[in-house]
Amino acid sequence: MTNSPPFWREKPLTAMTRAEWESLCDGCGRCCLHKLRDEDTNRLAYTNVACRLLDGESCQCKDYANRKTRVPDCVKLTPKRVVAIDWLPPTCAYRLLAEGKDLPWWHPLVSGRAETVHEAGISVRGRTVAERDAEDFQDHVVAWPGRWPPGAKDRRRAG
Repeated sequence: MTNSPPFWREKPLTAMTRAEWESLCDGCGRCCLHKLRDEDTNRLAYTNVACRLLDGESCQCKDYANRKTRVPDCVKLTPKRVVAIDWLPPTCAYRLLAEGKDLPWWHPLVSGRAETVHEAGISVRGRTVAERDAEDFQDHVVAWPGRWPPGAKDRRRAG
């Protein structure tokens, strides 16, 4: 019996099945945070304001199947869009693979457990403000969604 490399190391994003594509999402919820863009400088700022459909505990969409209907500006990621979007967090599997990098130790496809994304400090669990409670989004600008948490990048797969 041979050990084949995992699909994400063998296939380009464009060749993945829908199930493979969907499994790349680590469930961190970072892409579901509102972002602000300065009109003059085009500079991007992340906020800790969660989309109204994001469950802050599970970090999953409450209505994934109907998200585009309920939140019209929700972006459906595709291989073509991934390379063009500058606001995907640096920890995003889609972004990492598009950049030719591998999945980190905490990604559920690597660790075999969905909880490692939370344990590594990647997810938004416990760090968000609900959209309805936020008022001025500019008061909620934070840097952490655009950064790797300390130790999350270099740490190896937990036993």
